[in-house]
Amino acid sequence: MLGVFLDTETNGLNAFRHRVLEIAFKIVDVRTGELKAAYESVVHQSDEVWKSSDPASLKVNGFTYDQMIKGKRPDAVAAEITNILQKNGIHRGTGVFICQNPSFDRIFFSQLVDPDIQESLNWPYYWLDFASMYWAESLRRGKENPQLYPWATGFSKDRIASVYHLEAEQKPHRAMNGVDHLLLCYEKVIGFS
Repeated sequence: MLGVFLDTETNGLNAFRHRVLEIAFKIVDVRTGELKAAYESVVHQSDEVWKSSDPASLKVNGFTYDQMIKGKRPDAVAAEITNILQKNGIHRGTGVFICQNPSFDRIFFSQLVDPDIQESLNWPYYWLDFASMYWAESLRRGKENPQLYPWATGFSKDRIASVYHLEAEQKPHRAMNGVDHLLLCYEKVIGFS
């Protein structure tokens, strides 16, 4: 089974108004931890989209207009993503998407690759939530030590990292930094066989 560990950076939190500025993912064999492929790209957006940016979101990811305009067109990014996923045999039954916040990442991902296209390519519709994985594991661990219950530790990725004595994600947030940190946390919490 392959995991598509994915992260996006956007110019805001409202998928009806904001757009993807950067996307990254790594395809990893979840049994062995073997890296199969990696991808990252800045996504060029129109001036109109940029003007709708939420300043708080841009403060988190550190994106500037100059960085954004050097990105690839959304259709080019979609074509590259499609090629990599198809080349690696990602479809239902062979892969899943894994994100820290899949409800966020999936809707922005669907701005790049239309859901009807995803369906026609038989891509996985399971977008797994790492925070929920941690929640389940910490409930088990909390029975032995109540300080390890998720409501005691918190369950943001940085809080999860601190429980396992890992470093926080590099700042400012960038998509590949998020993917690498997600993989680091996933390996520690869930592990590879």
